[in-house]
This record gives sequence, C-alpha cells and structure tokens, in this order.
Amino acid sequence: MKLSAKIILLAALLNFGCKRNDKPTIAFIAGAATDFWTLAEKGTNQAAKELPGYNVIFKYTTDGATEEQKRVVDDLLVNGVSGIAIAPLDPINQKPFIDATAEQVPVVITDSDIPGSKRLCYLGTSNIQAGKAAGQLIKTALPKGGKVMLFVGKADAQNAKERITGLEEELKDSGITIVGIKTDNIDRVRAKANVNDVLVSNPEVGCFVGLWSYNGPAILNAVKESGKLASVKIVCFDEEQETLQGVQKGEIVGTVVQQPYEFGYQSVKLLAKYISGDKKSAPGEVIIPATIINHDNVEGFIAKMKAIRAK
Repeated sequence: MKLSAKIILLAALLNFGCKRNDKPTIAFIAGAATDFWTLAEKGTNQAAKELPGYNVIFKYTTDGATEEQKRVVDDLLVNGVSGIAIAPLDPINQKPFIDATAEQVPVVITDSDIPGSKRLCYLGTSNIQAGKAAGQLIKTALPKGGKVMLFVGKADAQNAKERITGLEEELKDSGITIVGIKTDNIDRVRAKANVNDVLVSNPEVGCFVGLWSYNGPAILNAVKESGKLASVKIVCFDEEQETLQGVQKGEIVGTVVQQPYEFGYQSVKLLAKYISGDKKSAPGEVIIPATIINHDNVEGFIAKMKAIRAK
C-alpha cells in the first residue's frame, strides 16, 4: 500500500468514532461509573432516539481522575466532535482545560459548575438549595440538636462547596453543629473506612451525612456493621439502590435526589439545538430541581426509577 493511501486510511479510522454517516457527534463525559451516571446515560440514550441526525456518545471516567477526562476530551476533539457535555471532577483546577475546550466546541457543564469559565451553559442542580434540603432532613433527624459529620469525595468541588454552604445556612441557630468533613478522593473503600474512623474517634456524632452518591451506601454499610443504626442517623444524596432501600427500611432518614436522567437528556438536546444554529437554546444556566425522598414517598420514587432503568 502506498504511503498516501495509508494516511487516508488512518485518517478515516481516526474520524470513525465521531463522524459516522457524516452526522455531527455530541459526547457526554461523566464521572466514575456509579448508579447516578447510569441514569444520566439513560437520558442521553433517549435524546439520541429523538435526534436521528446526530451521533451521541457517553463516556465514563473510569479511574475518577482529571487526567483521564482530558485524554477523553482530546481524543474526541481529534475525531471531530461537535459538542461536549461534561461533569468536571476538579472544577477549581479544570477551568483552563474547560476554557481551551470551549474555544473549539460548545461545552455544557453538568453536576458541578465552573463559574467564570467559557462554558456555554451549566445544566444541573442548584446545589445550595440541595444543601438546604439536606439540612431540613438533618433537623428532622436531630430535633434536639447535636453533632454532624460530612463525607464527600472532594470538599473543594463546586457542588460539594455549595451543598455545604446550603447546609450551614439551613442549620444556623438550630443547635446542630457540623464538626468536620471527611474526604475520600472518589475511593469507595476509603469512603467506608472514613465512616469507621469517625464511629471510633467521634462517638458523640449523632448524624452522618453523605454529600455524593456513593457516600450513602458507604455510611449505611459501616454503621450497620458497627451495630449503631439505632444511635446514628443517616442523611445522604442521590438515588443509589442501597440508599433507597435504606430509606425504605427506615435505616436512612432521607436522601436528596437530583435528576441525572434529565442531566443527560437535556444536555444533549440543548447542544443539538445550539449546533443546529439555535443560539438562544443556551441561557447560561438551566436548573434541574432536587427533591427530598423519605419514608413517605420512597415507594413511588423507586417505581419511577425502575421505569427509567427499563428504558
């Protein structure tokens, strides 16, 4: 085979992932593989069905590292992607990377915003309001006041910071004190170990709060194994199946759920409109409401989740 023919073949192979049938491609880049992002993928799949003129790609960040997210984005850009939705893992330090990407293609940020970046739009939860909702659950759990420990992957992520702000605002003058924040760097083993450490070192803490989706099951399993379910209240975020089962059984006071399905669905639809020329389709911010799930409404919510997963 002549050299020119080899170059043409190589170019075709490189572009195959993003230019199948000459259709523009929209990519959604999630965080680590969790039930939360599985629901977002369902949303992108539905959007793809409604957008036959587009290729839609969903990517997980398997090792939870920003370096992998950058590699994924770089590959997509080389292959001619037309728009990207991304859940940044380290919003503070990823701003230059997001800005550089946004200079080449429209970028929608979801889950944790990067204020001041060149992103087209933030689409996701108002995390301050979600934090306030969690604060309401904590006040239900500790009506006479008490001490709370927070657990999260990264405390400096924008969504974590805003949830903590919302919590602090809601708990002001309630007699409830946040005594600390334990981080795990998106490591489920470490997440559970953090809970065990607090159970031993801070026995006076009456409520454990998980700010990211996998923190709920980590807290529940550690508290169960310690035999302290009767004395330690649990409040968490998102709709992992173990979390919902815990709410159902009365082992978890409640969880603040977002709508990751809508993150996926609406991000892809918004980018498709923008790419097609509708520049008014990106208002800068699209807030998807969060909801409190407790023992009173968990059955209906579980049924709703089963229907979404069956799609």
